[in-house]
Amino acid sequence: MIHQPLAYRGSRRSVVMAPNGMVASSQPLAVQAGVDILKSGGNAIDAAIAVNAVLGVVEPMSCGIGGDLFAIYWDAATKTLHGLNASGRAPYSANISAYRDEGLDAIPARGPLSWSVPGCVDGWEAIRTRFGRLELEHILSPAIEYAQHGFPVSDIIARDWGSSEELLGKWPGTAATFLPNGHAPKPGEVFRNPDLAKTYRRIAEGGRDSFYQGEIAEGISACSSENGGFLSMRDLQDNTPTWDQPVSTNYRGFDLFELPPSGQGIAALQMVNILEGYDLAFMGHNSADALHYQIEAKKLAYADRSKYYADPEFSDVPVEELISKEYAERQRARIDKHRASMDVPPGHPAMVHGDTAYLTVVDKDRNAVSFIQSLFMGFGSGVVAPGLGFPMQNRGQLFALDESHANALVPHKRPFHTIIPAMVMKDGKPFLSFGLMGGDMQPQGHTQIMCNLIDFGMDIQEAGDADRFNHSGSATPTGVPMDSRGGTVDIEPGVLDEVIEELSRRGHVMNRTWQGFGGYQAILIDPLNAMLHGASEPRKDGCAIGF
Repeated sequence: MIHQPLAYRGSRRSVVMAPNGMVASSQPLAVQAGVDILKSGGNAIDAAIAVNAVLGVVEPMSCGIGGDLFAIYWDAATKTLHGLNASGRAPYSANISAYRDEGLDAIPARGPLSWSVPGCVDGWEAIRTRFGRLELEHILSPAIEYAQHGFPVSDIIARDWGSSEELLGKWPGTAATFLPNGHAPKPGEVFRNPDLAKTYRRIAEGGRDSFYQGEIAEGISACSSENGGFLSMRDLQDNTPTWDQPVSTNYRGFDLFELPPSGQGIAALQMVNILEGYDLAFMGHNSADALHYQIEAKKLAYADRSKYYADPEFSDVPVEELISKEYAERQRARIDKHRASMDVPPGHPAMVHGDTAYLTVVDKDRNAVSFIQSLFMGFGSGVVAPGLGFPMQNRGQLFALDESHANALVPHKRPFHTIIPAMVMKDGKPFLSFGLMGGDMQPQGHTQIMCNLIDFGMDIQEAGDADRFNHSGSATPTGVPMDSRGGTVDIEPGVLDEVIEELSRRGHVMNRTWQGFGGYQAILIDPLNAMLHGASEPRKDGCAIGF
């Protein structure tokens, strides 16, 4: 990476630097809670759970214990990388026929019919008991304090909260929790969630069993039954996370690690493999040529995502083939330099042999965790079981109601997942722990960050601040084909007019906008000085704090 002189930096925010430990996430109170846990003797895992729990209080539309969790963890003592998939499964009684009997040809986006089992608390238990140091009572105490006594709602979170008022008013338990005095809280207004404080206390005292077998589980199951859902006590009791080995590809000397399906992380690996064949540095950052190749690489990877990515316990996902350099070379040959593709069928890898919340923590021992947790859409399903204080996710909506599709709904199967943590290794050591939340934006965002750092010589703050694109309209994980115009490229205002005009001439449908570009956080371990460098997304309320 090339660090430019200060006068030429592409960001008005400096990289945060510190020697002992660092936390980066999307809300300052959550970040500070993680720092306090590190200072009190906890390690990266303890701090990450504390941050996640506080985010569930202060950023409830993005994450919470009603959702799922994924993490990549570097254990400094054993010098090994571990991957955790703590996503839940479809209810045993949910099947395609049951939805068709309701007259549905797709799973609804909101309500109990969109529920899958929340995996977050199981994920906390799995990763804490294996790698953490502190007890849950200590870890959850900051979140309980904010939930019980209140906190001032920050600017961007208040905006997102307010945009969901209509959804939140549809369910009595939700309105009672998240619309105090009949409206969403304004910036700076104090919000309290005593029901969530009570739920967190139960988890602090009883661990995962209190969530999946006790009163919390009973409340979730009763709410499902009373509102025509499928989720039952048995579904909650039988939930288990899995340890999945991260997979990687090398991009110009840096090893990018992602988790394998059921998530979409390998789309980023496919994209950087394709882009490795182009001299992006020569083309220039956000030039028409560089953007054209990035967009076209995205279309190819997402066509494969639509066909192949699914729960590997139920489908044969050709991961090694999809992320191979040989396959990328064949995919690269499908790109026309002069024209945007309009119809992008998936490739044939078998022919080759061989809103979300993100956080990252690095501690004094250089344990590092890349950690992402989500409800899927804003406030998930929109449903809060009365008295529990948290919304249930709507991940089940990503199942296909087509028996022939790899991501078809099957009882006790995991749906395709969008949330993906990432880790970059250099010479066998952790170099960068990062993520970029935002649904379908995530693999695109990971790829743009890698290009910004490696091809365009940016530091980690500049790499996140730089204007992004977000291509939408690719084939979906439920089998909906690419739209006939080749999709739409949303692009941030800082990209030059002449670049937009040239991309339009090549056939891209361009749309200037200021929202929909995800949220990035990162911590870099400086290989020369062993210091920590942190960066936080300017499109969110967050920060990086070190000590």
